[in-house]
Amino acid sequence: MSYYIGLSILSNKETRSKRPSSAESRQILSLLEGKTVEDSDITKEAGGRPYFKGGETDFSISHSGGLIAVSHVRGSGIRTGCDIELVKSRSKMAQIAENCFSPDENNYIFSGGTLDEIRFYEIWTLKECFIKLRGLGVFDMPKIPSFVNSHFYGQELSFFADASLPILFRLYELTDGQKERYIMASAVEGDAQLKPEIRWFSTSTFACKIRAEIKAAPNPAQTVSPKR
Repeated sequence: MSYYIGLSILSNKETRSKRPSSAESRQILSLLEGKTVEDSDITKEAGGRPYFKGGETDFSISHSGGLIAVSHVRGSGIRTGCDIELVKSRSKMAQIAENCFSPDENNYIFSGGTLDEIRFYEIWTLKECFIKLRGLGVFDMPKIPSFVNSHFYGQELSFFADASLPILFRLYELTDGQKERYIMASAVEGDAQLKPEIRWFSTSTFACKIRAEIKAAPNPAQTVSPKR
């Protein structure tokens, strides 16, 4: 069994084009697979989620700004999801939070009286990560269980999942030492609770640190609060 998150930084020219980002993500996936991945190797679930035909490997791809992330897990009955987002101001962040996040999540984001952008992207990437894990759509976001449950854990991140298998979420912050900052979430669902190994596939890299780890057990009573 193995679990990797492959990362790559695009050039400024590549960042402006969807085709190089798609080609780079396919290249990372091929390197993690140890063979060239062809279109014929991949099929889609009813909801559009891509997966490998007849294999014991699962993957998830995300792209934001100049960074590409590919979550790749090998093992029987294991699924993965990932999402990465460039931290930047959005004109409708407060409206998005109100429409898509739970009351506890909104309290978490506005705990200081004003919207905390980092906390906004923590919640956003975790929810997107779960959406990709389950093969849902972005319009399902308001229905995703809350990642803040103040009745049990106050302002700590947590997750009560309607799941038959354990889910392990990991939340990361990536910085280039200058202005760019990204928040990334990855998840693995299955009996083997693997922790990912970060692999860079570009010459330059960003500093990467973990912000939180969230374990969601099938029985909500077993769900534990993360160490931050």
